[in-house]
Amino acid sequence: MPTALGQLARTPAPAPLADAVRLSGFLDLLPDPRGVRGRRYSLPALVAAAAASVLAGARSFTAITEWISDAPGWACRALGFPVDPLTGTVSVPHPHTLRRLLVQLDGDALDQAIGAFLASRATPAGPELRAIAVDGKALRGSRTATTTHITLLAAMDHAGHVLAQRQVADKSNEIPAFQPLLSTIDLTGTVITADALHTQHAHGSYLRERGAHYIAQVKANHPGLFDRVRHLPWREIALDHYDRTRAHHRLEIRRLKTAAFAHLDYPDARQALQVVRWRKDFTSGKLTIERVYLITSLPPGTASGARLADWIRGHWKIENLLHHVRDRTFREDDSKIHAGRLPRVMAGLRNLAIGVHRQDGHTNIAAALRHTARDCHRPLAALGLTG
Repeated sequence: MPTALGQLARTPAPAPLADAVRLSGFLDLLPDPRGVRGRRYSLPALVAAAAASVLAGARSFTAITEWISDAPGWACRALGFPVDPLTGTVSVPHPHTLRRLLVQLDGDALDQAIGAFLASRATPAGPELRAIAVDGKALRGSRTATTTHITLLAAMDHAGHVLAQRQVADKSNEIPAFQPLLSTIDLTGTVITADALHTQHAHGSYLRERGAHYIAQVKANHPGLFDRVRHLPWREIALDHYDRTRAHHRLEIRRLKTAAFAHLDYPDARQALQVVRWRKDFTSGKLTIERVYLITSLPPGTASGARLADWIRGHWKIENLLHHVRDRTFREDDSKIHAGRLPRVMAGLRNLAIGVHRQDGHTNIAAALRHTARDCHRPLAALGLTG
């Protein structure tokens, strides 16, 4: 007679919703780095299991394998693990099986699959321009034979959804990774924001060829362009936007001015922008004043001063909504994972978890992870594997 635990293990899983976007359909396209001989567990099943565990709050590879080992039988079947035809029991992969796959997995292909999955389950964009921030992040504990850490360049819309990610080559910087990063994204009707490192003529030409606009920060690394923009008669130019906020024991005032250009030594640049920020810290009494100069391909009148100011300030959401969450909630900088491609894969799975939770309406990712961890149905349903 079958035991109660055995009956529970064979309880059928809920069927996937008819209109749910299934992560496994995107993972089917990933190249499998393992040899054909001896494959017992499919690549989509293993990666989907790792993704579900990270959605439930797993921070480390050990936590991922523990979540998989504790998953009920119906969940393992929903993930796609093989079932014994005689006993009906589900086989669970050994941690080494999962590790051997993840350390070899193509990070670019995984991030592309994650970006496509998030785009498919997102609400369709309206006719307005969509802002996308590009910024890099170092994985502090991910030393390799040639560098102290790896750096990942990410593209995130200003709502907090990661659209693409690319690893920066060792002994290089973010500049060569910029165009490959954006090559997998439809840039039509977008505005790309980035820091001054990416104010490169080649980047500006590439974005305009792809149908995107840009807002590019200008600093002394482009001395001629910087001097021309900085020495405009800003005192005589009318104010386009004024914003005053008081929070976190400080007062901030931001002023934006715009100046139209017939020609500027940068591809398709149509306007120069000046942002002046006053910041008063009530705790220390310190007052700081900062002037920032930018250029944009947006023609005058395309966006209001308030909209331009929102995009400029919104660029740093990639720090608050992505990098900060990976560091503080997932403890990414404390991770000592450095084997093979595992640091890159783990970062991609964290991006997936953050994106899914934000799309599902969660603003506090730590609370979303705790909520998801309390019920095994929740991460699987979010990935389209169960109803």
